Amino acid sequence: NHRRTCRLVSSNIYQHSSLLGNKTLLRASSSQSSGSSSTSALLKTLAPIAQQSDSDSFYQIEEIVKKSRFIGIAVPATSWDDAKIILEQVRKDHPKSRHVAFGFVSSSTAAAPSADDVNNSDSQNNEDTVVGTERASDDGEPTGTAGQPILNAIKSEELSDTLCMVVRYSGGIKLGAGGLIRAYGSAARGVLRSAPTVIHIPTVRLRLVINTQYSGSVYALAARFNGVTSGETYNDRGELEVVITCDEERGDSLTEEIVDATRGSAVFL
Repeated sequence: NHRRTCRLVSSNIYQHSSLLGNKTLLRASSSQSSGSSSTSALLKTLAPIAQQSDSDSFYQIEEIVKKSRFIGIAVPATSWDDAKIILEQVRKDHPKSRHVAFGFVSSSTAAAPSADDVNNSDSQNNEDTVVGTERASDDGEPTGTAGQPILNAIKSEELSDTLCMVVRYSGGIKLGAGGLIRAYGSAARGVLRSAPTVIHIPTVRLRLVINTQYSGSVYALAARFNGVTSGETYNDRGELEVVITCDEERGDSLTEEIVDATRGSAVFL
């Protein structure tokens, strides 16, 4: 009574840095340009989808449980506003479906829905559950049998900035609360595990001024710490200004090494 098929509704995935199986490492640079600044904590997200058409904008699998179709759909989404647009589109794509339950997790505190969001109707029964930057809806299924299992699947995969939906077409056979929890959770886990993911490694940017006699040593240190140099300029005293970007966890060690290599003359801006 349980049949599963998998389909990836995107054949073109952005590639970043080095691949590790179904995971990709992406070093996320800080947007600040001066001083020593770091990015947010390490995040794991779904890989961005290179959209070729409307049908190439999400990951999807389908499972059959006692004649009911459970279509798991997952897509990267950094804000609740973005997630609502995607959710509305999926509901339009499946007008004859019985339910479209979902779970949403964002790394941004700005993504937390407001009280108005909670009260507004974006599901048939207004049974949305909001916890910080997390959101879930059973969309008419018995309370706790759809949205929460989907949300649990996102969290168990340690994903953030992710919207996962499960569309159900009823087959006329009642599954019971336990059966619904298993079916919705299975469809959510299936699509999330089938999708490639990106590990966002936090980085730190060091902007410094050094005497040119130390430039060789500083560039060698940057390479040794797998750092990337950029923004090289010379000031009116002929000193080199440069920005070095490296993994956040190695930033303090690199700073200490630069201070030693330049005999304490390096100036960090």
